[in-house]
Amino acid sequence: MAKTATASRPSSANRYYPAVFMSTSELFDRDRASQALGMELLEVRPGYARVRMRVTAAMLQGHNTCHGGYVFTLADSTFAFACNSHGYAAVASGCSIEYLRPVLLDELLTAEAVETALVGRSGVYEVSVANQAGEVVALFRGRSRRVNSA
Repeated sequence: MAKTATASRPSSANRYYPAVFMSTSELFDRDRASQALGMELLEVRPGYARVRMRVTAAMLQGHNTCHGGYVFTLADSTFAFACNSHGYAAVASGCSIEYLRPVLLDELLTAEAVETALVGRSGVYEVSVANQAGEVVALFRGRSRRVNSA
């Protein structure tokens, strides 16, 4: 009986995530969503990231304040850079956000993600989003899951 040969894939890879690790700066360079919103990656180190975004007129909703989805996206992107800062690929397995105050046109938002736990393949991160006056506008909590080995 003839056997059909198939090419095996690295065990740490799947069709969604490559086996080859990307640095956080490479990840940001490929992140068209964050770049389209004008985000700037300010700082990354293991378990930490800081990202900035200015609120534009296109981000305003019917109450003439920033739509919460943009604040969430800033927090989520910052979380992504922090959880991918350890030398392996990680993705969100869950997250939540609390909006604390409205965000206005032209406010400069800075999100800061801090790792609070890293156990096995799972991590927990707290992200605070503040305006240029230092007022916290939102608090985000994210859970990450490592998807392949370094």
